Formats: sequence, C-alpha cells, structure tokens
Amino acid sequence: MGLDKRILPLAIGGLGIGTTEFTVMGLLPDIAKSLQITIPEAGHLISAYAMGVVIGAPILIGYSVKFPPKKVLIALMVIFTLFNALSAIAPDYTTMLIIRFLSGLPHGAFFGVGTVVAARMAGKGKEAFYISLMFTGLTVANLAMVPLVTYIGHTFHWRWYFAIVAVIGLLTLISLKLWLPVLERKEDSHFLEELKFLRSRQSWLVLLITAIGFGGLFTWFSYITPLMTIVAGIKESQMAYVMVLAGGGMVVGNLVGGYISDRMSPEKTCILLIFLMMCALAGVFFFSNNQTTALILTFVCGALSMSVSAPINIMMMKAAPKSEMMAAAFMQAAFNIANAMGAFLGGIPLEKGLSFNYPSLVGVGMTFIGLVIALRYKYLYGSQQQDEDDLEVECVSCDK
Repeated sequence: MGLDKRILPLAIGGLGIGTTEFTVMGLLPDIAKSLQITIPEAGHLISAYAMGVVIGAPILIGYSVKFPPKKVLIALMVIFTLFNALSAIAPDYTTMLIIRFLSGLPHGAFFGVGTVVAARMAGKGKEAFYISLMFTGLTVANLAMVPLVTYIGHTFHWRWYFAIVAVIGLLTLISLKLWLPVLERKEDSHFLEELKFLRSRQSWLVLLITAIGFGGLFTWFSYITPLMTIVAGIKESQMAYVMVLAGGGMVVGNLVGGYISDRMSPEKTCILLIFLMMCALAGVFFFSNNQTTALILTFVCGALSMSVSAPINIMMMKAAPKSEMMAAAFMQAAFNIANAMGAFLGGIPLEKGLSFNYPSLVGVGMTFIGLVIALRYKYLYGSQQQDEDDLEVECVSCDK
C-alpha cells in the first residue's frame, strides 16, 4: 500500500518547522558576527522563537476553531512563510528578534491542528501512525535538512537558511491546496469553550508527563556536543555525523512509536517507552566514556526522543475530546517547556564542576517522575479507556 498523499502537506510543513527551529543553533556564531552582537545575544533569537510557540499556540487555535481546518493550516503556513522570508532580510538585531518571535507563533498551532486532521484522516486504528507520519517531517529535518542548511549557511551566508525555509513554506502551501481534503469545521466552539479541558485532571497528567518525562531526554540532547567530544572522545569535526545518527534514530523511533501505539494502547506504549528512556539515559551516564557504546546510545536516545510523540498526543486527544486542537497546541507548549527544563536542570551539575555525563543522570530522575505520572494515569484512566474502545468495537459489529 502506497503512502497516503493527503498526509504529505502536514509532513512537509513539519519539515519546514523543524528546519527553522533547529538550524539556528548551529549558525549562532555566524549570525552574531554579521549582526555585530555576542553569541549569548544571538541565543535570544532561539528564546524569542520558543516564546512565540508557547504564546501563539493557544491564541491562534482559540481564534481559528470556528474555521475549516484546511483554511486554518493554510493561514498558519502563510504567517510562517512570510516571517521566515522577512528573517532573511532583517537589517538588525532588534528587528530580527521581533521577527523570530512572530515566526514562532504558528508553530504550535500548525501541529495542534495538524494532529487532529491527521487522526481524522487516518480512520479507526491508524490514528497514532498517521500522527507519526506528520511528525516524520520534523525528524527528517533533524536527519538531513539541519546539517545541509547549516553547511549552506556556513559556506555562503546565514540568510540563505531563512530563504530555504521560506521556500519549504511555499511548497507546503501548494501541497495543502492540492492534497489536503476539506474537513468540516467544529460547530459552536469558542475560545473559552476550548480551554475547558484544563479543568480536567486527566489532561494535566498528560501535560506533566510531557513536560517532565520529555525534559529528561533534553538533559541529554542539550549537552550532546560536549558529552560526545569530551567524555566519549569523538573529534569535533565528526559531530555532524553524530547528529545525523541522532536524527536517524528520531526518524525510526517516530514511526515505530506510532506503529506500536496502534497495536497496544497509547497508555501502555507511553509507559514502556518512558521506562526505556530512563534506562537509556542511565546507560549514557555509565557508559559514554566508550565511543562505540556512546554512538549506539546516541541512536537509541534519538529514537526514544520521538517515539512517544504519537502515543502521548493520542492520550491528550482522548483526555480532551471536545478541545482536541487546543489540547494538541498545549502539547506543543509542554514540549517547549520540556526543552527549557531539561537544559536548565541538566546544567546544574555542570555548574558544580561535574562531568558532562551528569546531565543524563538528572534526566534519569526526570524520566522516573514522568514514569510514575504515566503509571498513575494508567491506573486512573486506562480501564476507562479500554471500556470505551470495547464499546466502539461492539457498535461497529452491530452496524455490520
């Protein structure tokens, strides 16, 4: 069976978003030199984009729920393409800072709407796999586009990076117009109605699993370069290949996580994968001084970093059935909080003078907390969800 081309626009959009979010990290020195600022100041461009993601997700989703999803996705990609194109010609640091914030606004909303659209297109029993197909664009960005665009930015000029992202945005717009089906909009919904899911303990447990459990993996990823060069002894010139290895793991893990989730319950899949995360991070702490083991763990951690994306999003959609898009947008905010928490908490042992494998030990603690919350979620809501699934199967059998 061939790939459903209806999902391609969402994957291409994910490719553009992943490229713009992660390439900037490798081009900070170039941007700093060109704009005559320090590297830490250039790092604020990353923070500005992240703030745009967190703020834009709920606001844009809240405004757009009354419109058909296809029109919403096209509008979001227009914003994304426009501000990335403007980033390529921004004349100074202040202007760039503002534009990067505006570029981040549609990020969470695009994935929020896209997650629901992917699940609706998939049909029963394939929701997690279709969501993982959408996130394939994000993983391929880490595997191929980030190294390629970083090289182009270094070799020619960093502004080409934003121009390439704008071109990907244009391709996404064309594919959305051609291939994404017209789906019905949600009737009788408004901003405050969409936010009601925040009253649910079930929704908050999923958000906590995401923010804390995923934060554990970001303790590893945030400091992967000094970990591999100083602890594992890999040459700095070889780090590009290490990042490709991690990106390859992300591609594989994303698809495998979606496949497994459709065959097990999302709750069981989430618990299994978070447990494996904890074990992998413990492996990083104890065995990263061996190059071969460190490289294997890089692939494994890369795979696990994306494997939970599909099942955890399915859990949130089930926890907030009347606010799916808003809930999915909040999930993007939770992922960004995980990123910030992982980098911050993982940096604490480094400030105390400990080795670069110690952030992963912090990650073990964070994933353990995420695992406890996931087990609590399964205890409270797992049987309830199984009853609902069994009822749906019975209804389908009756219809036949």
